[in-house]
Amino acid sequence: LPISISVLIAATVTIFSFLVINTTAQAAWIYDYDQAIKDAKKHNRPILINFTGSDWCGWCIRLKKEVFSKPAFKNYASKNLILLELDFPRRKSQSPKIKKQNNNLAKKYRIRGYPTIILINEKGDIIARTGYRRGGPAKYIEHLKELILQETN
Repeated sequence: LPISISVLIAATVTIFSFLVINTTAQAAWIYDYDQAIKDAKKHNRPILINFTGSDWCGWCIRLKKEVFSKPAFKNYASKNLILLELDFPRRKSQSPKIKKQNNNLAKKYRIRGYPTIILINEKGDIIARTGYRRGGPAKYIEHLKELILQETN
């Protein structure tokens, strides 16, 4: 009997751990604009587009490190945003399809520098435009909430 109780406890702990890990929100970045639009329509969420130079732009790297990689941001984004990364690397290779998509979208949204963060709706219309901001994930989340709230009022 003591063995079966300890086995039951171990199994319960294992199952609970699995559930916690899998329900911990992980905001996944996508790289396909059309998919982001579909997801925005399906989930009724705005799209956060990160126009970045991931392997050369210092402010882009800081934004990813200080905000986008943090659990607080990932948790917020997984419930409130569709994340779309449009990268303009100098050393990383990209498929011709992705390069073309990213260049066309940079023209469409008149990107002049990196990082540029644009919030759009499911139709592709701009809600707000921003960039790097100091203060970490909590301040960045509040900034995004304000931008989204301004659009809905």
